[in-house]
Amino acid sequence: MTDSFPRRQARTRRFTLGAPRGVTVSPDGERVVFLRSRAGTDPVTCLWTLDLHTGEERLVVDPRELETAGEDLPPEEKARRERSREQAGGVVGYATDRPVTTAAFTLSGKLFVADFAGGLSPRLVDTPDGVVDPRPDPHGRRVAFVSGGALHVHDVTARTNTALAEPDGPHVTYGLADFVAAEEMGRMRGYWWAPDGESLLVARVDDAPVRRWHIADPAHPERPPAVVAYPAAGTPNARVSLELIALDGTVVPVRWDAVRDEYLADAVWDAHGLLVVVQQRDQRALRVLRVDPATGDTTPVHEQTDAAWVDLVPGVPAHTESGALVTVGDVEGSKRLVVDGEPVTPASLQVRDVADVDGDVVLFRASEDPTSIGLWTWGPDGVTPVAGGTGMHSGRLAGGTLVVTRQDLDTDGATTTVRRGGSERTIASFADLPGLTPRVTLLTAGERDLRAAVLLPTGHEPGTPLPVLMDPYGGPHAQRVVAARSAYLTSQWFADQGFAVVVVDGRGTPGRGPAFERAVHGDLAAPVLADQVDALHAVAERYPDLDLGRVGIRGWSFGGYLAALAVLRRPDVFHAAVAGAPVTDWSLYDTHYTERYLGRPDTDPDAYARSSLIDDAPALTRPLLLVHGLADDNVVAAHTLRLSSALLAAGRPHSVLPLSGVTHMTPQEVVAENLLLLQVQFLQQALAP
Repeated sequence: MTDSFPRRQARTRRFTLGAPRGVTVSPDGERVVFLRSRAGTDPVTCLWTLDLHTGEERLVVDPRELETAGEDLPPEEKARRERSREQAGGVVGYATDRPVTTAAFTLSGKLFVADFAGGLSPRLVDTPDGVVDPRPDPHGRRVAFVSGGALHVHDVTARTNTALAEPDGPHVTYGLADFVAAEEMGRMRGYWWAPDGESLLVARVDDAPVRRWHIADPAHPERPPAVVAYPAAGTPNARVSLELIALDGTVVPVRWDAVRDEYLADAVWDAHGLLVVVQQRDQRALRVLRVDPATGDTTPVHEQTDAAWVDLVPGVPAHTESGALVTVGDVEGSKRLVVDGEPVTPASLQVRDVADVDGDVVLFRASEDPTSIGLWTWGPDGVTPVAGGTGMHSGRLAGGTLVVTRQDLDTDGATTTVRRGGSERTIASFADLPGLTPRVTLLTAGERDLRAAVLLPTGHEPGTPLPVLMDPYGGPHAQRVVAARSAYLTSQWFADQGFAVVVVDGRGTPGRGPAFERAVHGDLAAPVLADQVDALHAVAERYPDLDLGRVGIRGWSFGGYLAALAVLRRPDVFHAAVAGAPVTDWSLYDTHYTERYLGRPDTDPDAYARSSLIDDAPALTRPLLLVHGLADDNVVAAHTLRLSSALLAAGRPHSVLPLSGVTHMTPQEVVAENLLLLQVQFLQQALAP
């Protein structure tokens, strides 16, 4: 019997297993390093290289060939993978020296070092247990790593370990990212090597002020609950400071106004000096500071302010080889690449992030239309498109070698190509084919030209009425309406169960400029819900088969919040909802995300009241299925339980599906498969004629 699409999608981690990812290009452009499992259903990720002289793809590390007894991860590594939404196993991350000749990685908390140039077998390094985030120095002579909250350095030649910084309190760690940095800022690391390899910049995190939450597994009452330091909106964050630590143990504290600038967003240490990026708690100012490594004193070199918030943009700040400072800022209503204070990209181009700086050439991602992201360069020849058209692109650039990963509406999965010296090679993908082709139409809808996607059942006969399923995310930082076939596999599967599926990106989603994103400032509910309604009605005018008397909505995380919001506040439009892991009370969500949009609960209570679902509970008149993983430490299960309690107190019938042992991700095959099947059953019954 052939497995169902939901089962295959879960087994293949959404058809990503076997596809190349995690690409690094050596500075000379001669070697490309990447991660890839050996088959489309193989969750064990291996480390590979591509030699551009021979075109050979060489397997460097296969975890199955190394002496590790299963995958027993340290708690810090489990947390890191949850923050990064990593669902595979094996070598899921690695770091290299500057010339990309040596790599360090972990398996089951053990440190391994691999050699790209000499062809030697990976070597297990004798270290303390529980190794997290190993990183070679720029010259490959030493490897730093974190174990037990302490920062260690291993000398590769002498094969000795030295603890450079050890916890000086029960809630102190060195070299790790704090919760909100990893979850919300995109900063997954907590230390940085000096260019000469003789010292490190190290984050000291003291989370003693952070409130402790206890996440129990009701299915296993014999197990103690997990204790999580969770900084909910309006409550204290971890105290983060920086120290410059030399290999001889000399410590120089880095000094900045940490009372004003509470968040450490990033650090960059290159040939042009050491920069740290700090941010105010209200996120209305972002400052780049230059650090004097000898004294720890800081000097401002760049500042951005905004009446709502300043975005953190991946890849910046950075320096060109000639020393120009590269940033991204909001200028004339557009996100633009800024070099030494001057915008260098046109206002028609919305810059998403900076991928690499190769000499004096900057590789960045940007959009002319929000549904597509292209690759561009800026350099001595100005702004040049290098990979564009309809589709979603990402890339790396070093030594003149450009790696481009492309997804589009005409191709299954992603294609990764390597361009150098006029030649082009494709890195093989072993990913399984989904066996399902989305029939997606992209369009603009309503007076705000909202981007929308429409999917009808395969073989649909015009004139046949269809119940409608809205399938949004709808919130900040994420798009659902993109020119990539893989984005619509689940939506097409739902369509093939008899629905017209409509996906809409409303105000607050990225790609359309600062004003569009900031429309949700102070209210995460009204604008996003209004846009779903407006787009639905506009789409229905173009597709008369959409039965507006039978409209359901489903979503996960912010999408789950939006789904519950829809049936609570607009039951005249939405007739059933499936809300997965919904945020229902924003005072229960974390500081950095929530306060960016709503301020603090004590100073902006009206914004929290406008955006909360709890007080709307008495208004429920439509079928609502709440789904939540009980082990979720991001959107904790208390969100669903509080809404359910309010619904019960108001006498409003609803359904709750608790997922024991499941976090914010649902990678387990049986859970992921049956979760989709149960949603279809619920929606079909709720929207039956």
